[in-house]
Amino acid sequence: MKCLRLILGDQLHESISSLSDVDSSNDLIVMMEIKTETGYADHHKKKLIFILSAMRHFGVKLSEKFKVKYFKFGDEDNRQSFVENMRFILDDGNFDKLVVTEPGEYRLLKIFEDEFSKFDVEVEIREDDRFLTTKSEFRKFALNQKDLKMENFYRMTRKKTGYLMDEAGKPVGGKWNYDHENRSAYKFEDPIQPRLRFEADSITQDVMRLVECEFDQSIGDSKDFNEPVTTEQAIEVYEYFLENILQLFGKYQDAMIDEEPLMFHSRISHLINVGILPVKYVCDKVVKKVGSVPLSSIEGFLRQTIGWREYIRGVYWLWMPDYKESNFFSHYRKLPKFYWDAKTDMNCVRSVVQDTIKNAYSHHIQRLMITGNLALLMEVNPKEVHDWYLGVYDDAYEWVELPNTFGMALYADGGAMSTKPYVSSGNYINKMSNFCKSCSYSVKLKTGESACPFNYLYWYFLDKNKEKLSSNRRLFMPYRNLAKKTDKDLQEIHKSSERFLKRHF
Repeated sequence: MKCLRLILGDQLHESISSLSDVDSSNDLIVMMEIKTETGYADHHKKKLIFILSAMRHFGVKLSEKFKVKYFKFGDEDNRQSFVENMRFILDDGNFDKLVVTEPGEYRLLKIFEDEFSKFDVEVEIREDDRFLTTKSEFRKFALNQKDLKMENFYRMTRKKTGYLMDEAGKPVGGKWNYDHENRSAYKFEDPIQPRLRFEADSITQDVMRLVECEFDQSIGDSKDFNEPVTTEQAIEVYEYFLENILQLFGKYQDAMIDEEPLMFHSRISHLINVGILPVKYVCDKVVKKVGSVPLSSIEGFLRQTIGWREYIRGVYWLWMPDYKESNFFSHYRKLPKFYWDAKTDMNCVRSVVQDTIKNAYSHHIQRLMITGNLALLMEVNPKEVHDWYLGVYDDAYEWVELPNTFGMALYADGGAMSTKPYVSSGNYINKMSNFCKSCSYSVKLKTGESACPFNYLYWYFLDKNKEKLSSNRRLFMPYRNLAKKTDKDLQEIHKSSERFLKRHF
């Protein structure tokens, strides 16, 4: 049987299920750079460079062993869509079957199911077995849960995989979770290690020129691109992290420092999500560090990998497509312009957005407690925030970004994922960072022109949403403190908040 095998831009590893039984003598592997994918979000230039370069490198690698048809962005025969390019190849060849691993995003799965079924060949959409939990396993798990929270799923996955489990079936170290040890502020006593950089080869340089030409209006630039784009380079980056950085990852997982976007984070999420760094390899290697690295660092890293990542993917497929319409607080404001140009007097926001523009990256606490926190306090439409996160970060694909945005950052799903909105005043930011020391606003002032906007917006948000949130047991203390505020205090909070919001909308 002669098969046509489609490889997507985030399926860049030979272990992908669509290649498990490839026949090098008969089958044709197809990869494509198309406008429907480069244009469905306002992608950061470095995100485009990373994905397209990784695709081209993988295409070259495949062509050493298999027959490959690779549509580059500017090729004359490129119809610029999955459906039209596949129809062109099928019409031109004599194929019996089309094989593809299921896409990670709902919109693509619908296209494949609806349009590929019209082709005059057998179509097989295979399960993506790169994840440790299947969709059906997660669905079965969800049916048995009163509240679909991550912790129970994480424990189930630990038991299933055996990661950080002893011979008696108990968690190594006696505890499942060391999150309370992952919250230290950074006081500059531990040096932040430099990172590996990779010089752009001829393939990457071609992609950089393409992006600067075709996507010149996109956010960011192509300067100083030095990311790994092959599996060999990705493994090198990860091994370096394990040996030089993991030691302090757990301790400073929630810390933020001005002009230090990486801190002690692994910076491998984009490598895993695009496929060049297999998640099982990542997990197998990190658990071998038990005994030489603090358990809190290993467990914290594993929790992000087999806990949050797998859980997020599960809830995405469980709740889509309705989940994308969630808007618990009925927020409909546009995203402020400073999310795109970093022109704001709030130093924490300016710093994080500047790093995002430069690197197509910021770590999860910056996303949750700076840009996400502020967007929620400013009553921004969840779809506006979703579009921004999806475009600006090189690890962002809808399956992982949407639930993190709607469920964690914005509480747009009303608590389906998280137990409370992750909002805070400037006090949390001041505690976990040095942003406030160089800010035009005073974190000590609660209201007024010179006060930190997070301070009054926080209480304004809680006051406006009392009916929806005051019964939440995790918000007992904030609402008890809100009740102590005088009418004059509340008037000043509302006055300061409404003045600030009017200035930006």
